[in-house]
Amino acid sequence: MASSKKTDTILPENQKLLEQFRQEMIVAGYSKRTIKTYLLLVRSFLRVLKKSAKDCSRSDIIEFMATKKEEGQVSPTTLALVYSALNYFFKNFLQLKIMEEIKSPKKGKKIPTVLTKEEVRRLIKATRRGRNRLIVEFLYSTGVRVSEAVTIKLNALDFKECIARVKGGKGNKDRVIILSKQWIKEAKKYLKRKKVSSEFLFSQKTTPHSISADTIQRIIRNACQKSGINKKITPHALRHSFATHLLEAGENIRTIQELLGHASLATTQIYTHVSTENLKKVKSPFDRL
Repeated sequence: MASSKKTDTILPENQKLLEQFRQEMIVAGYSKRTIKTYLLLVRSFLRVLKKSAKDCSRSDIIEFMATKKEEGQVSPTTLALVYSALNYFFKNFLQLKIMEEIKSPKKGKKIPTVLTKEEVRRLIKATRRGRNRLIVEFLYSTGVRVSEAVTIKLNALDFKECIARVKGGKGNKDRVIILSKQWIKEAKKYLKRKKVSSEFLFSQKTTPHSISADTIQRIIRNACQKSGINKKITPHALRHSFATHLLEAGENIRTIQELLGHASLATTQIYTHVSTENLKKVKSPFDRL
């Protein structure tokens, strides 16, 4: 395998395989986001592979992944994603077994950033009223991913039953989420005042197109600065806070798993390590002596 320095050159044969790979993922029902990510990662590998992907060896892949890790180009989580993309490309698409000989990289386990209830109140208060505040309240009150919030449509909302349907979430799975009664009241007021008609719940201010994830991140970043909260707050931090606060309120962890759309309970169980409220209520046996 040649040097891993970035080059825009991909062998014509591999370029053709890449397009076929894209089409196969579309047919398999992968989300647009996953397809885009997998193509980006596989393309970065094919750029440094100076032979047909069909003739690729275990050492080619090991060298590529080791170089990325040694040069500090990617985090452990991203390296695991690189493995997943290459694994699907070689195992599922090309029907080659070389990935079976390579162990999946270990993901670094990070404790999620979680806001206290008081911090959530401060963040909401620091957000401009109207659409922006409604977005922040929606992220916290439903626990949805930002990618789901930007695509949710008005016809997915059932105000009477206080639920909404998220279509094509992570893993292309549909699920039902809960809607806060207080949020519904605010949403109805907002929708009546909304000047631009759109199929999306959260649209741009002057066009019917959906709001972007970058815009939501900027809204939260600005509110965080204004509120004076000394934490790195992202849209995902509100999702973490939603799950943790439900757990602290005594909600069943499997119910939380369903609401979050986690395929594995193990993913949801990280919040049992984050939640401290219930631990504080436990009385030490020493105090009982």
